[in-house]
Amino acid sequence: MKRRPLLAGVLAISLIIVLVLWCAGTALISPVPRAVGNLPADLVGRSVDFPSESGSLIHGWLLPGQTGRGTIIVMHGVRATRLDMLDRARFLSLAGYSVLLFDFQAHGESAGKQITFGFLESRDAQAAVRFARATIPEKKIGVIGVSMGGAAALLASPSLSIDAIVFEQVYPTLNQAIGDRISMRLGPWSRSFTPLLSWQLFPRLGISGEALRPVDHAGQISAPKLFIGGAEDQHTTPEEMREMVAAAADPKELWMVPKARHVDLCRFAGAEYRDRILRFFDRHLRGVDEGPP
Repeated sequence: MKRRPLLAGVLAISLIIVLVLWCAGTALISPVPRAVGNLPADLVGRSVDFPSESGSLIHGWLLPGQTGRGTIIVMHGVRATRLDMLDRARFLSLAGYSVLLFDFQAHGESAGKQITFGFLESRDAQAAVRFARATIPEKKIGVIGVSMGGAAALLASPSLSIDAIVFEQVYPTLNQAIGDRISMRLGPWSRSFTPLLSWQLFPRLGISGEALRPVDHAGQISAPKLFIGGAEDQHTTPEEMREMVAAAADPKELWMVPKARHVDLCRFAGAEYRDRILRFFDRHLRGVDEGPP
């Protein structure tokens, strides 16, 4: 008889845990619509929109650059918008590059029912590249993909038709990303809850965790790649960044930013970030090599 209250207690606790994790999953995939407003007055460009096979009409800004410099597409992270990419757009535009900023589906001013952590967003990445090539056809194209933006670029099928790409703090697999974030908040023991969150992908989004493994696609991109991570990042750990680099095809580079956690690396590293990014794109889009970073 004593076992019945114990069993009932265990079942009640288990149900509470499942409900809490289900609510957490709801919050994670909920869209983040947000008014972005006008292009800041210090930047010259125009508002653009283009259709995506994600089902969304993608909204963004296009900043024209100098002839022959190339176009850089900047792709924001989860629950962010193109506004978070403005610092990058400013120094790239000042260097003469054309820049395309946009909101992924279910973010900012681009409609969408659910965030899919790179799955549907990969179609937005493809649409952005197509739009850039059609709009500025004579120029080479580079990409900066931050976190989910980098995952979307990797998950695109077929692979993006680009000439160089920067990956910032991109998770190898969604399961690892979930485990890292749970562990940070509740301790290493909580990684055991990862399957309960990962399991929700199919009933909620119609996809499995196997569809969200950017690391499996890293070897398919032949364009030059620069991977950037924070040396003290717990969301996408240095070990996970090295895993991504090991899986990637040549040519590839890795820069681990000293003392950086999971932060905006452009703001954190400042001038060094700008210098490294410009050297990378100058070398691979313009053929200008000013020496190693």
